[in-house]
Amino acid sequence: MHGWAGDSRGWEPFATAAAARGWWWQSPDRGYGSRPAQAAGWPPAERRRVVVAHSLGPHLLPAAVLAEADAIVLLASFGRFLPPGRDGRRLEGALAGMTAALASGDADAMLSRFLAEAAAPQPLSRLHGTIIDSPLTPAGRRLLLADLDLLAASRSLPAALPAQIPCLIVEAGDDRIVAPQARQLLRLERPDAAVLTYPDAGHCLLDTPVVQDVITWIASL
Repeated sequence: MHGWAGDSRGWEPFATAAAARGWWWQSPDRGYGSRPAQAAGWPPAERRRVVVAHSLGPHLLPAAVLAEADAIVLLASFGRFLPPGRDGRRLEGALAGMTAALASGDADAMLSRFLAEAAAPQPLSRLHGTIIDSPLTPAGRRLLLADLDLLAASRSLPAALPAQIPCLIVEAGDDRIVAPQARQLLRLERPDAAVLTYPDAGHCLLDTPVVQDVITWIASL
């Protein structure tokens, strides 16, 4: 599951790698942009069920889907987005500005800035399609606003997610979206998780071997 302001196109390299191993893969879509909303669900066959989610992604999945997960991969993610203290206050102010932009006519400029920060240190052009490729619809704007509230309200990983399943935390060392303290809190929340850090990577994990590393970890379960 993609994160805030993302869409399903970013998962195409993962889908290709999964297909090469004969694995079933689904890329749900929240429906922020021009791509239609696609609900998440598990196939009826008995298989190991692994959630792979980026950033806000775990919080966007239905509780019923999370409850049936056998393992989870958290890419540049968090349980609590707004950590206590100065970092949390700074981010709270940034979210307020993003909310105001979405409620006004300046949403496109704000989304461009956000996506550029998510792609950094790589250029925004490196992202494999974004929701600003076409005009934002009123429905997309409402979804983005609702999910900003969800982002601000997050205090832990969703309660429906089983606590004892295998977990891989993938961190971006140069993440300009998720604060270092939020990453530390996630480690504390899942103390038995395997942790993989790309020191020079940004929030979108561009120019990293993340696809192969995640597929290899899943195969090792």
